[in-house]
Amino acid sequence: MSDVSIFSLSSSEATVAALARLLIATVAAGGSVSFMHPLAEAEAIAFWERWLAAADRGELVALGAYHRDDLVGTVSLILNCPPNQPHRGEIAKMMTLPEFRGRGIARALLAEAERLAVARGRTLLVLDTATDGGASGLYQKHGFVLAGEIPNYAYKPHGGLTGTLLYWKAIGPG
Repeated sequence: MSDVSIFSLSSSEATVAALARLLIATVAAGGSVSFMHPLAEAEAIAFWERWLAAADRGELVALGAYHRDDLVGTVSLILNCPPNQPHRGEIAKMMTLPEFRGRGIARALLAEAERLAVARGRTLLVLDTATDGGASGLYQKHGFVLAGEIPNYAYKPHGGLTGTLLYWKAIGPG
């Protein structure tokens, strides 16, 4: 999508508020990103304050996709892995506003996260996504390989259990 710009995010009141709105909309639309519907604004804000504090410490990179001045999508690259896994990164919290889905925003965010992972010497990416309504098609199109499924892994935002699909992808030199 040519009218979308992707930036690394850091903690600011405006960024936290925009991410909280995105998280609330994602959960309301059934996105399985660790929260239940209805998601209180205070809970969403508290989550993003903690998450962006970790980004400010270099433990992860939070990316934001902006359409004009509006945050319409996000993904994070978790870098804070155990000492025996310095080569690995984890893709997390992929979200696109429902009205912006299908426009290539998630694909662009994922490509930028992978580029940043390679630049930081990572050679393996992992992620998980809900079996029901998750983004497995996007991840498979981007070269991620299904490692397996864990049934009844988490509750969906509106109730009922769903499994999770585990994916991996070799990246960079190696």
